[in-house]
Amino acid sequence: MIEELQDYLAKEFNIHFDNPSLLAEAFTQASYVNEHPNQGLKFYERIEFLGDAVLELIVSEYIYKRFPELPQGKLTRLRAAMVCEDSFSKFAKECHFDQYIRLGHGEEMAGARERPGLLCDIFESFIGALYLDQGRPAVEKFVQRIIFPKLDMGWFDHAVDAKTSLQEFLQRDGDIDIEYHLLQESGTENDPEFNVNVTANGKVIGEGKGSSKKHAEMQAAQQALDKLRNKNK
Repeated sequence: MIEELQDYLAKEFNIHFDNPSLLAEAFTQASYVNEHPNQGLKFYERIEFLGDAVLELIVSEYIYKRFPELPQGKLTRLRAAMVCEDSFSKFAKECHFDQYIRLGHGEEMAGARERPGLLCDIFESFIGALYLDQGRPAVEKFVQRIIFPKLDMGWFDHAVDAKTSLQEFLQRDGDIDIEYHLLQESGTENDPEFNVNVTANGKVIGEGKGSSKKHAEMQAAQQALDKLRNKNK
């Protein structure tokens, strides 16, 4: 199974482990070790501990730089939404990591492979193993592909409102009239699409599309924020 995992990582992510034993440890649950006591195996908990810390640091640095207008409280809420069991378990499933976990027979029969807590642990332990094997740059490259695009997809809108962030950014030096306009509504009843723009004192500063008017407004606000940040660099 670990050899298959190595082939998969190489093909899908261009990741080649120099020390495969780290990868094996990261994907091995204690139940598997207990059923193979004579093989000298290790399970993932220590590497998971490291991976959790590495992910929190990299995510914290990324959102700190990307959202310079956000206060500490909102940054904390955003990080909490990104660095949590629910998010990590979904990332693990997206990466098909569930297919490569080494489980004891009892845990396998109990459906542990689909358990969010375990999937979260495996995602963190993989990050820890990747960090030990290849350092921070390799982890950042992986996270740039798997986690950060979810910000633009609206996964964490519940934690930080782009519309509020845009308002705070624009009104730092005084009141500015911010308005959102529905430009077009298309698609079908089951698959609608809304096209919205946002204006500041009558000038269009961003556009967005989404399956709801609210999400389209979020996208428009995020586009405007990105343009404003790039302009101020």
